[in-house]
Amino acid sequence: MDFTMSRFRTTLILTGVLAAAITLAGCSSGSGSGSMPGMDHGSGSSMAPTDSSETATFNDQDVMFAQMMTAHHQQAIEMSDTLLAKSGVDEKITQLAEKIKAAQQPEIDTMTGWLESWGASTDGMSGMDHGGDGMMSADDMTALEQADGAAAGKLFLEQMIQHHQGAIEMAQTEVDSGTNADAVALAQKIITDQTAEIAEMQSLLASA
Repeated sequence: MDFTMSRFRTTLILTGVLAAAITLAGCSSGSGSGSMPGMDHGSGSSMAPTDSSETATFNDQDVMFAQMMTAHHQQAIEMSDTLLAKSGVDEKITQLAEKIKAAQQPEIDTMTGWLESWGASTDGMSGMDHGGDGMMSADDMTALEQADGAAAGKLFLEQMIQHHQGAIEMAQTEVDSGTNADAVALAQKIITDQTAEIAEMQSLLASA
Protein backbone atom coordinates (compact mmCIF):
# COMPACT_ATOMS: atom_id res chain seq x y z
CA MET A 1 0.00 0.00 0.00
CA ASP A 2 2.81 2.43 0.94
CA PHE A 3 4.70 1.48 -2.21
CA THR A 4 1.66 2.11 -4.41
CA MET A 5 0.98 5.52 -2.87
CA SER A 6 4.62 6.49 -3.27
CA ARG A 7 4.53 5.65 -6.98
CA PHE A 8 1.28 7.60 -7.37
CA ARG A 9 2.74 10.70 -5.70
CA THR A 10 5.90 10.49 -7.82
CA THR A 11 3.79 10.31 -11.00
CA LEU A 12 1.79 13.39 -9.99
CA ILE A 13 4.96 15.36 -9.27
CA LEU A 14 6.55 14.43 -12.59
CA THR A 15 3.35 15.29 -14.48
CA GLY A 16 3.19 18.69 -12.81
CA VAL A 17 6.83 19.47 -13.56
CA LEU A 18 6.38 18.48 -17.22
CA ALA A 19 3.25 20.63 -17.57
CA ALA A 20 5.02 23.62 -16.01
CA ALA A 21 7.98 23.21 -18.34
CA ILE A 22 5.72 23.10 -21.42
CA THR A 23 3.84 26.20 -20.25
CA LEU A 24 7.03 28.18 -19.64
CA ALA A 25 8.45 27.19 -23.02
CA GLY A 26 5.26 28.30 -24.75
CA CYS A 27 5.26 31.69 -23.00
CA SER A 28 8.92 32.24 -23.78
CA SER A 29 8.42 31.41 -27.46
CA GLY A 30 5.34 33.61 -27.80
CA SER A 31 6.99 36.53 -26.06
CA GLY A 32 10.08 36.31 -28.23
CA SER A 33 8.24 36.23 -31.55
CA GLY A 34 5.64 38.83 -30.60
CA SER A 35 7.52 41.50 -28.70
CA MET A 36 10.85 41.65 -30.53
CA PRO A 37 9.59 42.52 -34.02
CA GLY A 38 6.96 44.89 -32.69
CA MET A 39 9.21 46.74 -30.25
CA ASP A 40 12.55 46.68 -31.99
CA HIS A 41 12.30 46.08 -35.75
CA GLY A 42 8.79 47.40 -36.16
CA SER A 43 9.19 50.65 -34.23
CA GLY A 44 12.67 51.18 -35.62
CA SER A 45 11.56 51.02 -39.25
CA SER A 46 8.58 53.29 -38.66
CA MET A 47 10.80 55.98 -37.16
CA ALA A 48 13.45 55.81 -39.88
CA PRO A 49 11.76 58.06 -42.51
CA THR A 50 11.16 60.82 -39.94
CA ASP A 51 14.72 60.70 -38.64
CA SER A 52 16.10 60.60 -42.18
CA SER A 53 14.07 63.57 -43.42
CA GLU A 54 15.06 65.70 -40.43
CA THR A 55 18.79 65.01 -40.71
CA ALA A 56 19.05 64.81 -44.49
CA THR A 57 22.14 66.32 -46.07
CA PHE A 58 21.64 69.70 -47.69
CA ASN A 59 23.79 72.59 -48.91
CA ASP A 60 23.37 76.30 -49.62
CA GLN A 61 22.07 75.56 -53.11
CA ASP A 62 19.25 73.41 -51.69
CA VAL A 63 18.24 76.24 -49.36
CA MET A 64 18.36 78.84 -52.13
CA PHE A 65 16.34 76.59 -54.45
CA ALA A 66 13.60 76.04 -51.88
CA GLN A 67 13.42 79.73 -50.98
CA MET A 68 13.40 81.04 -54.54
CA MET A 69 11.15 78.37 -56.00
CA THR A 70 8.63 78.93 -53.20
CA ALA A 71 8.47 82.62 -54.11
CA HIS A 72 8.34 81.74 -57.81
CA HIS A 73 5.42 79.37 -57.27
CA GLN A 74 3.62 81.94 -55.13
CA GLN A 75 3.68 84.42 -58.00
CA ALA A 76 2.45 81.78 -60.46
CA ILE A 77 -0.52 81.17 -58.17
CA GLU A 78 -1.12 84.93 -57.93
CA MET A 79 -1.09 85.17 -61.73
CA SER A 80 -3.49 82.23 -61.98
CA ASP A 81 -5.86 83.76 -59.41
CA THR A 82 -5.83 87.05 -61.33
CA LEU A 83 -6.81 85.29 -64.53
CA LEU A 84 -9.45 83.10 -62.89
CA ALA A 85 -11.21 86.19 -61.50
CA LYS A 86 -11.91 87.39 -65.06
CA SER A 87 -14.75 86.54 -67.42
CA GLY A 88 -14.58 85.89 -71.15
CA VAL A 89 -11.35 83.88 -70.97
CA ASP A 90 -10.94 80.73 -73.07
CA GLU A 91 -11.95 77.73 -70.97
CA LYS A 92 -8.80 75.83 -71.91
CA ILE A 93 -6.69 78.65 -70.48
CA THR A 94 -8.67 78.83 -67.24
CA GLN A 95 -8.31 75.05 -66.88
CA LEU A 96 -4.55 75.45 -67.28
CA ALA A 97 -4.49 78.15 -64.59
CA GLU A 98 -6.38 75.84 -62.23
CA LYS A 99 -3.94 73.02 -63.04
CA ILE A 100 -0.95 75.24 -62.22
CA LYS A 101 -2.47 76.23 -58.87
CA ALA A 102 -3.26 72.60 -57.98
CA ALA A 103 0.29 71.46 -58.78
CA GLN A 104 2.28 74.28 -57.23
CA GLN A 105 0.60 74.82 -53.84
CA PRO A 106 1.54 71.33 -52.55
CA GLU A 107 5.11 71.94 -53.74
CA ILE A 108 5.18 75.24 -51.81
CA ASP A 109 4.05 73.37 -48.69
CA THR A 110 6.77 70.74 -49.19
CA MET A 111 9.56 73.29 -49.68
CA THR A 112 8.39 75.37 -46.73
CA GLY A 113 8.62 72.25 -44.58
CA TRP A 114 12.18 71.64 -45.72
CA LEU A 115 13.22 75.21 -44.94
CA GLU A 116 11.74 74.98 -41.46
CA SER A 117 13.54 71.70 -40.77
CA TRP A 118 16.79 73.20 -42.06
CA GLY A 119 16.44 76.28 -39.84
CA ALA A 120 16.31 78.58 -42.89
CA SER A 121 14.08 81.58 -43.60
CA THR A 122 10.81 80.80 -45.35
CA ASP A 123 10.45 84.38 -46.61
CA GLY A 124 11.74 83.75 -50.11
CA MET A 125 9.94 86.73 -51.67
CA SER A 126 12.32 89.22 -50.03
CA GLY A 127 15.27 87.74 -51.90
CA MET A 128 13.64 87.61 -55.31
CA ASP A 129 14.50 90.06 -58.07
CA HIS A 130 11.17 90.66 -59.74
CA GLY A 131 11.78 90.67 -63.47
CA GLY A 132 14.58 88.10 -63.14
CA ASP A 133 14.40 84.29 -63.13
CA GLY A 134 11.20 84.56 -65.15
CA MET A 135 9.48 86.53 -62.39
CA MET A 136 6.94 89.14 -63.43
CA SER A 137 7.65 92.77 -62.57
CA ALA A 138 5.08 94.99 -60.86
CA ASP A 139 4.22 96.45 -64.27
CA ASP A 140 3.71 92.97 -65.71
CA MET A 141 1.31 92.07 -62.91
CA THR A 142 -0.58 95.35 -63.37
CA ALA A 143 -0.94 94.67 -67.10
CA LEU A 144 -2.45 91.26 -66.37
CA GLU A 145 -4.83 92.74 -63.82
CA GLN A 146 -6.06 95.36 -66.30
CA ALA A 147 -6.47 93.02 -69.29
CA ASP A 148 -9.88 91.55 -70.08
CA GLY A 149 -11.33 88.55 -71.85
CA ALA A 150 -9.35 87.01 -74.70
CA ALA A 151 -6.57 89.59 -74.32
CA ALA A 152 -6.10 88.57 -70.70
CA GLY A 153 -5.91 84.92 -71.67
CA LYS A 154 -3.25 85.61 -74.30
CA LEU A 155 -1.20 87.79 -71.94
CA PHE A 156 -1.41 85.14 -69.22
CA LEU A 157 -0.02 82.52 -71.60
CA GLU A 158 2.84 84.77 -72.72
CA GLN A 159 3.76 85.68 -69.16
CA MET A 160 3.45 82.14 -67.82
CA ILE A 161 5.67 80.73 -70.56
CA GLN A 162 8.38 83.20 -69.50
CA HIS A 163 7.69 82.36 -65.85
CA HIS A 164 8.01 78.62 -66.47
CA GLN A 165 11.24 79.08 -68.42
CA GLY A 166 12.75 80.86 -65.42
CA ALA A 167 11.58 78.08 -63.10
CA ILE A 168 13.17 75.44 -65.35
CA GLU A 169 16.51 77.28 -65.26
CA MET A 170 16.36 77.49 -61.45
CA ALA A 171 15.44 73.82 -61.21
CA GLN A 172 18.29 72.79 -63.51
CA THR A 173 20.76 74.62 -61.27
CA GLU A 174 19.42 72.60 -58.34
CA VAL A 175 19.77 69.34 -60.26
CA ASP A 176 23.36 70.25 -61.12
CA SER A 177 24.48 71.57 -57.72
CA GLY A 178 22.05 70.47 -54.99
CA THR A 179 22.86 67.67 -52.55
CA ASN A 180 19.50 67.00 -50.92
CA ALA A 181 17.96 64.04 -52.74
CA ASP A 182 14.35 65.17 -52.19
CA ALA A 183 15.05 68.71 -53.40
CA VAL A 184 16.86 67.46 -56.50
CA ALA A 185 13.97 65.09 -57.24
CA LEU A 186 11.45 67.94 -56.96
CA ALA A 187 13.61 70.10 -59.23
CA GLN A 188 13.62 67.35 -61.85
CA LYS A 189 9.83 67.02 -61.55
CA ILE A 190 9.44 70.78 -62.08
CA ILE A 191 11.58 70.58 -65.22
CA THR A 192 9.46 67.74 -66.60
CA ASP A 193 6.07 69.19 -65.65
CA GLN A 194 6.70 72.77 -66.69
CA THR A 195 8.38 71.81 -69.98
CA ALA A 196 5.16 69.97 -70.86
CA GLU A 197 3.05 72.96 -69.77
CA ILE A 198 5.12 75.33 -71.93
CA ALA A 199 4.38 73.15 -74.95
CA GLU A 200 0.67 73.22 -74.04
CA MET A 201 0.68 77.02 -73.67
CA GLN A 202 2.52 77.52 -76.95
CA SER A 203 -0.13 75.40 -78.64
CA LEU A 204 -2.91 77.48 -77.07
CA LEU A 205 -1.20 80.68 -78.18
CA ALA A 206 -0.88 79.41 -81.74
CA SER A 207 -4.62 78.73 -81.88
CA ALA A 208 -5.66 81.98 -80.15
